[in-house]
Amino acid sequence: MKLFLYTLLVLVLVGVPASAQRNVTPAIDRDPIMEADAKHNLDVARQAFTPLKKAYKQVLMRFEETYAAYPEFSNIDEFLYLAGMSSYYLSENKGKQKVDLKSAKEKEKYAPEKLRADAIAFLSTVVEKHPESKFVADASKALAELKALK
Repeated sequence: MKLFLYTLLVLVLVGVPASAQRNVTPAIDRDPIMEADAKHNLDVARQAFTPLKKAYKQVLMRFEETYAAYPEFSNIDEFLYLAGMSSYYLSENKGKQKVDLKSAKEKEKYAPEKLRADAIAFLSTVVEKHPESKFVADASKALAELKALK
């Protein structure tokens, strides 16, 4: 009988903390389909951002698509950083996809002043809303450079 009570006591003491741990709810419920789609767009943007491709317009298109559909993406800090740096580089006419300022549509979307403002907005969001991000240091450095240009 004592063995039974001892076993029961051990099970209760061990089982209660374990059951309490199973009730942890995530801070944000993430849609697995939207997460997968956003991750794919981020992977494509990473490839476009590489020094070999320098396809900064493509990075911005993927970011805009993802941010409009799923701003709660778990890696939005990285996407904001890539979009900010792509905007910064395009404002300086860097990259392999050149901006055609003769085209009214491109002039409106890719005017250097607008791109610099977008870069500041994206990079500031990384610094202010994602202080734990590994991109904060690089974003802060780029922000300082952008603000010095004004």
